[in-house]
Amino acid sequence: MNRVARTASARSLPTQRPARQSIIALIFVWLLIIIMVVPDTLNYGPTAAGMPTEGTALSRFIWLALLGFGAVVTASRSGAALKLLRQVNPYLLLFVALAALSVLWSIDPGVTLRRLLRVVTMVLVAMAFVLMSWQTTRFQNVIRPILTLLLVGSIIFVVVAPDLAIDKSEYAALIGAWHGLATQKNGLGSLATIALILWLHAGLNKEKPLWMAVIGVVVSLICLINSRSSTSIMNSAFSCTLLVMLMRPPVALRRYLPYMIVLFVVALLVYSLAVLNLIPGSSALLSPITMLTGKDQTFSGRTNIWAIVNEHIVQHPFLGTGYGAYWVELPGSPSMVMKARLYYYPTEGHNGYLDIINDLGVVGALCLLGYIIAYLRQGMRLLTIVRPQAVLYLTLMFDQLIANLTESRWLNVLTCEFTIMTIATIAMGKTLLDQYRNAPKRASRPVQRSPLRTPVRPRIS
Repeated sequence: MNRVARTASARSLPTQRPARQSIIALIFVWLLIIIMVVPDTLNYGPTAAGMPTEGTALSRFIWLALLGFGAVVTASRSGAALKLLRQVNPYLLLFVALAALSVLWSIDPGVTLRRLLRVVTMVLVAMAFVLMSWQTTRFQNVIRPILTLLLVGSIIFVVVAPDLAIDKSEYAALIGAWHGLATQKNGLGSLATIALILWLHAGLNKEKPLWMAVIGVVVSLICLINSRSSTSIMNSAFSCTLLVMLMRPPVALRRYLPYMIVLFVVALLVYSLAVLNLIPGSSALLSPITMLTGKDQTFSGRTNIWAIVNEHIVQHPFLGTGYGAYWVELPGSPSMVMKARLYYYPTEGHNGYLDIINDLGVVGALCLLGYIIAYLRQGMRLLTIVRPQAVLYLTLMFDQLIANLTESRWLNVLTCEFTIMTIATIAMGKTLLDQYRNAPKRASRPVQRSPLRTPVRPRIS
C-alpha cells in the first residue's frame, strides 16, 4: 500500500508543480502592481503625489525581492528566455539599453540609475510571469482580479476614510474627486479604464459569466466617474467602443479593420502635434476635443507646462538629459523652475511623448515610435491567429495612445500603466511564440491526402 501511495504521489507532482508555479508568479505580479498603486508609507496626505527620489526600507526590500525573483526565474530558464526575447518587441529592449546609456549624460545619474533598475525589474518580472506558467488568456486572468480588488478597496476606502480617499483641493476640477487607494484622481481613473476594458472584453469573449462581467463593469464605472478624470472618461468611451467594434465587427467592415486601425493611429499623431502646437491652425483641430473633454485650449494649464519643458528640450535635443532625471523635486533640479513660474510643481510633463523627448531626446522619440509600430504590427499579426486576444492587446495600446496626450505614461516607472503595458508587450510576444511553435502541427494536418485523390498509375498491358 505504501508503494502504491508513493507511486500515486509521484504521478501527481507534474500537475502540482505548474499549479504551484502559477500561484507564485501571480503573487509577484500582484505585488508589483500593488506597490505601483498604493504608496508604501500609506501616506495619502498632501505630499503623497510627489515624485520620489528614494524609497523607504520596505519599498527597497520589495523591489529587490521582485528583481531577484525575475532574475532567478529568467536565468533558470535561459533557453526559453532567449527564444522569448526573439519575439518580444525589440524596441522595448532598445529603450532599456538607451535608458542605461543615458546614465553617462544624465543631469542626475543617481535618479536615472534607480529608474533604470525599476525598468529592468518590471521586464524581468514580466518575463518570469510568462515563463513559469502560461496560457493564452493568462494575462487578463491575472491582471483583471488585482485591478478589481484595488477598485473595490478604493470604494471601501472612500466610505471608511473619505478625508483621505477624496481630494480636498480647493481647485474646482479636484473638489470631490476620488483618488481611492491611488495617490491621484487621474491614477484611479486610469486603473478604472483598464479594468473596464478587461471586464468588457471578458463579457464579450465569454471568459467570465455575464453577471460577473456586469459587476466588474459597474465597479469600474463607479471609480471612473467619481475620479472625475475627464481624460480617463474620454479614453474609456473611445476604447470600449473600439473594443466592441473589433470584437463584433460588421461583416461589411471586417476587411477594412486594418486600415481603420492605421487611420486611427495617424489621426492620433496629428492630434498630438496639434496639442503641442507644432502645426498651424491647431486651435481648429482641438476645438471638438476640448468640447468633448470639457477642457479649455490650455488643457487645464498643461500648455504652460509644455512650454517650459520645450525650453529645456531645446538645450539637449538629441539625447535629452537622462532617463527620469528631470522631474526631481529637489533644490538644483531644472524642473524647479516650475514652482517659480507656475507657483506649483506638476510632478510630470502631462504629455508622455514630450517627457520621452525631454529625457532621451530625438533618439528616445524614435525608439518610442518604433515600439508603437512594432506593437501594432504584432497585434495585427495576432489578429489573424487569436482574434480576441489580439483585440485586447490592441485596445490597451489605443488607450495608452490617447492617455499619453495629457498624462505621462510612456515608459514611466512611477505609473502602474507602464507596468501593465510591459507585461502585455511580453505576453503578446509569448503568445506569438506559442502560435509559431504550434503552426507546423496545424499545417501538417491538411497535408494528409485522401485515398480518393491518390493518383492511379495506368496499367501497362
